[in-house]
Amino acid sequence: MNYRQMGRTGLKVSEICLGTMQWGWTADEKASFAVMDAFVEAGGNFIDTADIYSRWAEGNPGGVSEAIIGRWLQARGNRDQIIVATKVRGRMWEGPNGEGLSRGHIMKACDDSLRRLQTDYIDLYQTHFYDVDTPIEETMEALDALVRSGKVRYVGCSNYSAWRLMHALWMSDKRNLVRYDSVQPHYNLVHRAEFERELKEICIEFGLGVVPYSPLAGGFLTGKYRREQAADSPRAEGVRNRYMNDRGFAVLDAVDAIAAERHLTPLQVALAWQLNQPFITAPIIGANSVEQLNESLSAVGVVLAPAEMQMLSEVSAWN
Repeated sequence: MNYRQMGRTGLKVSEICLGTMQWGWTADEKASFAVMDAFVEAGGNFIDTADIYSRWAEGNPGGVSEAIIGRWLQARGNRDQIIVATKVRGRMWEGPNGEGLSRGHIMKACDDSLRRLQTDYIDLYQTHFYDVDTPIEETMEALDALVRSGKVRYVGCSNYSAWRLMHALWMSDKRNLVRYDSVQPHYNLVHRAEFERELKEICIEFGLGVVPYSPLAGGFLTGKYRREQAADSPRAEGVRNRYMNDRGFAVLDAVDAIAAERHLTPLQVALAWQLNQPFITAPIIGANSVEQLNESLSAVGVVLAPAEMQMLSEVSAWN
């Protein structure tokens, strides 16, 4: 595993980030511990979660993923070796202030995350998505206060449009506040335009780390979804509606062709396409088992030839 700097910062993270949305949902605590152990054994140090994971699952009140990570950190005694990223914005308690990016919500949500994670600091605290009801200066001032207090070391954002990200960067500069140093976009071979249209150039120009989620398109780019059938998965309906179309299968055909030629798996090719791009910091991969994790980690070190990168870029082009 290689390590990359988070944008313009001095923070070094593993080139693969372990996503933990499935902890307490499709992976129980024993499986979660096993995956995190294997990830660290392979050289990984970057783990991403969110306070709302996984409130959508029956019987899950949110915070479960953070709590599992917290118990693992305590059991392994490795807090100083792990870069922990979590997020704030979604609804975590009842009442009008139970969600959002107001100062009040951010301060309480951060303390709650620290308690569940059993730590006194969060390495990367990310606003999960934008809050139109809260002025951006209030959000950035709250994040600045957390950094100054030592509870948070770096801040990032996820699911921001280009103009909202620029507004936030401008406000931080104008008021001498902490600024976003990373972006977590939805980005993969069959979903490129959202990030590449404008966000990509902002990240390059202003030195923001890029930590894409869903780099395998919910499993579509692993090859387990085919024209004649969809995988049996909790995400199957979403994958079917979003990617199982002529364009999606044209991209998958190109991935399959390169995989066959290079004796790789479709997953390795799709993930290598991201890892081979210099503006990418660390794609987020999820795994319910050590076997799934190892398959994703096998993409590390795969170098695609310029012609292969061009072939994938052309077949997946959005403009």
